[in-house]
Amino acid sequence: MSKSRFTLSSWLVLAVTALSLGTASADESIVGLNIANGQTIFNEGKGDAAACQGCHGEKALGNDSMGAPRLANIGQGYIIKQLTDFAADKRTPSGVGAAMNGFAKALNENDRRDLAGFLNTLDYEIDPSDLKGLAADGNKVGQPELGQAIVTQGIKGKVPACQDCHGFNGRDPRFPAINQQKFVYLVNQLNNWRDDSRANDPTVDKVGIMRRIAKKLSDDDILNIASFLSTAPRVSPGDDPNKK
Repeated sequence: MSKSRFTLSSWLVLAVTALSLGTASADESIVGLNIANGQTIFNEGKGDAAACQGCHGEKALGNDSMGAPRLANIGQGYIIKQLTDFAADKRTPSGVGAAMNGFAKALNENDRRDLAGFLNTLDYEIDPSDLKGLAADGNKVGQPELGQAIVTQGIKGKVPACQDCHGFNGRDPRFPAINQQKFVYLVNQLNNWRDDSRANDPTVDKVGIMRRIAKKLSDDDILNIASFLSTAPRVSPGDDPNKK
């Protein structure tokens, strides 16, 4: 079997396995959740957990200047997992995000579920990153059209399309929605996956899926992907994801 055929078949196994790993947690029902409690935690905090809106914004759309991610509409199951991993120190961010471990520890399991449930009820809003503004402030940005090619088609013989797991333009209920996610956060996370400073991704044969993918991305690939996803329009299955 040639190296290229082995690589493609391996990615197919990864994608199928990842789908099965993500489905159960992302199908969490709103039934049994205290959405009002989640809203209170987001707006006011609880105990040693500060109000989420302080960093993530009043509508949970994220903040590029702080590197804070969008939380609205990215997936209830995914948020529960991240809060649980923060509380267990399975994910330890750097910079401003380092506070997340203490905040998550201050919330009990029901609080985390309620918060995730509340974030999942927010209306989907388009709030693209300001790439021109980021560039003017000295940040390196990429070319969205090149990022679109990777998101929708992958890099032949190197990495699969992001949409294979995350859906059209980064949306699928079984995986975190990465469309309209903030540019700075996307760049940081892809770099973290690449250098192993973040390692709470699903694994196949003890290999982290996101870490394996990120290690094959160049700096330009990461900037291009983040530039496209943070500004991409909303699409639905059945739409042409390559249509501008």
